[in-house]
Amino acid sequence: MSGRGFSIGLRAALAIFTVTLCVTTTWAQAPWERVLYSFNYGANGWDPEGSLVLDARGNLYGTTNFGGLPNCACGTVFQLSHKVGGGWMETVLHSFNNADGAYPSAGLIFDAAGHLYGTTQNGGAYGLGTVFQLRQQGVRIWTEKVLHSFSGPDGINPNGPLIFDAAGNLYGTSRLGGVGPCTNGCGTVFELSPETDGGWTEKVLHSFSGTDGAFPLGSLISDAAGNLYGTTEGGGETTSSSSSGCANPGGPNGCGVVFELSAEAGREWTEKVLYTPNDADFAIPGASLILDTAGNLYGTTSNSGSFWGTVFELSPEAGGGWTETVLHSFNDYVNLYGGLIFDAAGNLYGTTLGTFNSLGTVFELSPQADGTWTETVLHSFDPNCHHDGVDPTSGLIMDTRGNLYGTTVRGGAYPGVEGDGYGTVYEIVR
Repeated sequence: MSGRGFSIGLRAALAIFTVTLCVTTTWAQAPWERVLYSFNYGANGWDPEGSLVLDARGNLYGTTNFGGLPNCACGTVFQLSHKVGGGWMETVLHSFNNADGAYPSAGLIFDAAGHLYGTTQNGGAYGLGTVFQLRQQGVRIWTEKVLHSFSGPDGINPNGPLIFDAAGNLYGTSRLGGVGPCTNGCGTVFELSPETDGGWTEKVLHSFSGTDGAFPLGSLISDAAGNLYGTTEGGGETTSSSSSGCANPGGPNGCGVVFELSAEAGREWTEKVLYTPNDADFAIPGASLILDTAGNLYGTTSNSGSFWGTVFELSPEAGGGWTETVLHSFNDYVNLYGGLIFDAAGNLYGTTLGTFNSLGTVFELSPQADGTWTETVLHSFDPNCHHDGVDPTSGLIMDTRGNLYGTTVRGGAYPGVEGDGYGTVYEIVR
């Protein structure tokens, strides 16, 4: 009895010490990370894969890939709001039932009226994914409406967040579908236009063919002229070696492309491949791009020759064409699918998944006077303590104070079946 009691007491003491160590190392001097919410298996959802969005009151909104209704566990839309006295409270705004969508993996966007819009990878009328809208009807009461169900030729598995244009049209990508030669299609870029009767009309702006890209995964961005820019994680006319796994020039196993879609008034959209990467510089640009005020594009890759990934810049040339510059190469991090954001000073922020030394990082890249960029790791998720999160696959958002917010697909306070948790929402306080 005494031996057993000692063993239990020792384990309890070690558990308390481990939690204390996690908190101590996490809550160090700024910048420091704190977990705002830990997901658990069940109705509140788990596996928050997409990025977050903030409203004017400081509430956070996002999606979980799984959870919700017990007979489906097809994912949720959630809100995190401040509790009186401190802390955060999660509210499930909608649980998907497959008929109205299933497995949302992307972030959400607001319109001017405060309605939320997003995508689901599956479900809907044909089981191939949806675009949905959530309207607030009261305090924490939201009503979902399916704006479009994908059927195959118009897209399959929309994964990236949506964007609006000035006229209220929605634009997005589907990872599969379209009329390309890939199995189940090489993916599409689509537009949804609102109708006067409340409905929405979908139009495929481009179907990828393999040589011009395959499998778009990230969000689109738009410039002042209304041109659209994006990336694909496959395809392209590359002559790559196989060190990153992207051989098969011109086929779906290529290294991916950076592309532009443009349209003159009254004409169809035209795609132009701005850059086709290869193993010598970077490969697999799967994440969303961002633009600076000079028209330069910035993005990330998940593999590059002897490196695990890069942050790159594409600069337009005076006579046409684009020049690519690798700003930073990572040598112990992998899979930069989250995209980047800027702050007002021109610093870049992003996330990586983990490999040898951590379970992921939040990083900052700062431009130097000599044209180089310096990386600072703002937080490294602890491989010995999963409480602070595991695998931050989403991009970041920033509030007006400069604090950063993101999600991890695993980790948190609840161990889960394999002991690595069900995901978190975290903040980097700066």
